[in-house]
Amino acid sequence: MNTVIVLLRGINVGGHKKVPMLELRSLLTLEGYQNLRTYIQSGNVILESAEDRLKAIEDTVQKAIHSKFGFDVPVIAKTRKELQLIFEACPFSEVEKENSYFILLSSVPKKSLVEEVMTITFENEYFHIIKDCLYFYSSIGYGRTKFNMNSFEKKLKVTATSRNYKTMLKLMAMSDENEKDH
Repeated sequence: MNTVIVLLRGINVGGHKKVPMLELRSLLTLEGYQNLRTYIQSGNVILESAEDRLKAIEDTVQKAIHSKFGFDVPVIAKTRKELQLIFEACPFSEVEKENSYFILLSSVPKKSLVEEVMTITFENEYFHIIKDCLYFYSSIGYGRTKFNMNSFEKKLKVTATSRNYKTMLKLMAMSDENEKDH
């Protein structure tokens, strides 16, 4: 069995796209996944799957949610090792890293698109794109930033979901626990 971290975008935010975690775990168990654990209400799932193709897992989860809840949710799946590599590749200082956001991309964007978005600048904030992650830091806080993930998704032609430093640490710890249990 493979331990996989499944990240859902935009659920349970502001009363929209409500997906109770208990129902989500039940739904994904019916899809054949095992040892399901969720972290907070914003769509973080650790599961075990016999399937090793992450795209197949993403598609299955997305279709199951659509079938059960009636709306589409972008889904990004990563192995624990992939998540760890993304975390370790963060180009910021340790202090900045602890206050940064990891915006996980559905695929590695084309180099020409990355070069184009790298010309975007905002005061008090900066970002780097390394492979399939956009690392974002703002000295004024994420809630007051001019950064707009939807805009970056369109420009890079990818789907994305963001997680903060503490959530990344928790997801790695939870996935590590799953792997140690087996």
